[in-house]
Amino acid sequence: MTSRIPRDSRLRLVRPRPLAAAPRAMNQRRSRRPAPRPPEGTPAPAELARMARSGLAGAARVARWADPSLRPGHDGGSSDGRGALSDATAERAASELGLSPDQVRHDWDTARLAGLVEVHGDIARPGWRLRAWNRDDSAVLRGWVALFDAWSIAHPEEADHEPAAVAEVVSAMPQVLSFLQLSAGPVPMEQLLDLLEQRVTELRTERCEIPYGPQPEPVSQQPEATSVEDTPLAPLLDWALHALASVGALTYGDGHATLTPLGSWAVWVKLEQICVAAQSPAGNIEQNAEDMLRGCSQLRPNAARAEYRAWLAARPVGSAVAELVVAARGEDALLRGLAFEALRVVGGAAEPEVRAVTEKTPLRPYALLWLAEHDGIDPEDAYEVLTREEATWMWVDTAAAVADHGEAPLLVRHLESAVQPTIPALLDEVRAVGHPRTVQVLVALAAAHPDPALAKAVRRAAFQVHTGGN
Repeated sequence: MTSRIPRDSRLRLVRPRPLAAAPRAMNQRRSRRPAPRPPEGTPAPAELARMARSGLAGAARVARWADPSLRPGHDGGSSDGRGALSDATAERAASELGLSPDQVRHDWDTARLAGLVEVHGDIARPGWRLRAWNRDDSAVLRGWVALFDAWSIAHPEEADHEPAAVAEVVSAMPQVLSFLQLSAGPVPMEQLLDLLEQRVTELRTERCEIPYGPQPEPVSQQPEATSVEDTPLAPLLDWALHALASVGALTYGDGHATLTPLGSWAVWVKLEQICVAAQSPAGNIEQNAEDMLRGCSQLRPNAARAEYRAWLAARPVGSAVAELVVAARGEDALLRGLAFEALRVVGGAAEPEVRAVTEKTPLRPYALLWLAEHDGIDPEDAYEVLTREEATWMWVDTAAAVADHGEAPLLVRHLESAVQPTIPALLDEVRAVGHPRTVQVLVALAAAHPDPALAKAVRRAAFQVHTGGN
């Protein structure tokens, strides 16, 4: 008997679908609840957006100046590929805008943190929020919240502060801000300092920083270094409050701190995101990145994105991004794809970490797609940035995720997303690409495919990869 499907029949080419979009949990439904209302007295969104536009007016002005001035073919741009304006560019902007070079640099950094400009190498261009600045209040508020999230970057600490103590204070500040939000009025510095010390103590206890085993005797000739526990927190709290005041989240003076309407609204938004996650079926808010992604693998795409946003809101952006990248480096291909979906929710703040893994073979195709979409390329066309080999490697990686977590028909349908025009061409290139899961993927595909002739060819290819033959 011969198969009705020719062995080298053309594959029907379709755009690859994200694995998270596969309908794996059709019977799962998140319970709907009424849209939460902010606390009484919170200004309307339009008024909050007006406040945000006012606070970011200088940043928007510099961003608009950068649009025509720093396009390719013009002098200037970033001097080191990390977004810092060169001295010549800052001087030119200061002259044209009637500002000091220091003010230009400050507004430029604010614009970058708020997503009003995007810097790629030596090229700057307006971000999508700037394009929507005058017509979309939600874009303005998202830009301000991005700046609020980056308060410790917008106003860096003094160099002589203990780095570990600074990290502890940054991690503890969400509780301080929550207390300010609940207080709905001025709070004395002494009260905030007491709360900060309690929270830092809790963080240290959670880490169980207790020396184990015999400890070396201190060297009497050397002065004893100041430990993290001995670092006074009052100066660091003063720095944190001034930093939050610099982004417009609170007012700080006369020994008291008070959240601004924007700051109070932003803290409420963060708390609401955390509450939503805590009430979710998976309960991912307290999980590490890997467990959170496993929980989200059972959710529909929109529900998963909501989980990502809430999980990210509960921790510093830098550490969250690093944790997602570590999860992506693991052996589970499903988690790799989901980790980059979560990094898409992070947005521009994840770009340095993503760009740093473009030379790492397991992550390179995912990172290139992420960067292409971040650069504004339509997701449907982003796959064109991959080489044929990279696209084939990603096809095998996605097939491994389907084989481990999906159903046989989905694995068969995955054939349609291959870039190769024929089955033999696909098998040849899959064997050559060297993915560590190639044999398992081909065996699973052979077992799942209903066409005996094609399944036989796939099994033969799996055997050849296994034995190293031709």
